[in-house]
Amino acid sequence: MRTSWAIAAAALVVTGSAAARELQEVLNTGTLRVGITLYAPWAMRNAGELVGFEVDVARQLAADLGVKAELVPYDVERLIPALESNEIDVIAAGLTITPERALHVNFSAPYAESGMTLATHSRSTAQVSDITALDSEEFTIAAVEGSVAVELARRLWPRAKISVVDSVDTATEALLTGKVHGYLEDEPVPTFLALANPDVIDVPTARPLLASRAGFAVNKGDPDFLAFLNAWIEAREADTWLPTTHSYWFKSLRWQERLRDAPRR
Repeated sequence: MRTSWAIAAAALVVTGSAAARELQEVLNTGTLRVGITLYAPWAMRNAGELVGFEVDVARQLAADLGVKAELVPYDVERLIPALESNEIDVIAAGLTITPERALHVNFSAPYAESGMTLATHSRSTAQVSDITALDSEEFTIAAVEGSVAVELARRLWPRAKISVVDSVDTATEALLTGKVHGYLEDEPVPTFLALANPDVIDVPTARPLLASRAGFAVNKGDPDFLAFLNAWIEAREADTWLPTTHSYWFKSLRWQERLRDAPRR
């Protein structure tokens, strides 16, 4: 039996348009094809089973439509072409909303936020009351070569020494051993480092220093599906399902206890 969510979605369908047929076909066939990207903790394979934040999102979205989720992994650069060629119905892969991508797809409202955050060596920055005070020759901030973090670090702390390293592992080791005072990186790396090493590493800011927001992506010309996605996000934020699920995967390490063969970053 279809839930009230599915009935609401069906009510959005207006016969005669291509967009309406696409949404109606999802409801009629009983399958929602969702494009994802395998990247922990968004989506991972665990003993052959897909798990992760986007996996939970896709399955809940499909359940609320009254259909089953068919999860299709792609490399990130293949997601939008796969949607445009109708291999999938929707992208749920932590895809950052950008104007360039919006030329090809329609984005929903944001359903998750990430970004770039600073992890600090607790002992060597114990006297620092604000991250702006790191803008001094006394401090060294690590960033991985070729990343946006290098430019951002130089902009935020122009007088500090910016240590450009070759990998996440190198930067992590430098921070853990106190060779650098801070490490600027995309979330959830800084948060996971702090959770795994609470006596050594801290994340001093509550919000990312450079924020990015992810939305669902659907083909252009499908306003009914987009309307449902926005209503779903609004409802699932209001009933706390989205923030609670996001917190489980990105603000804790409890999920790692479930893993068997999933690669960890």
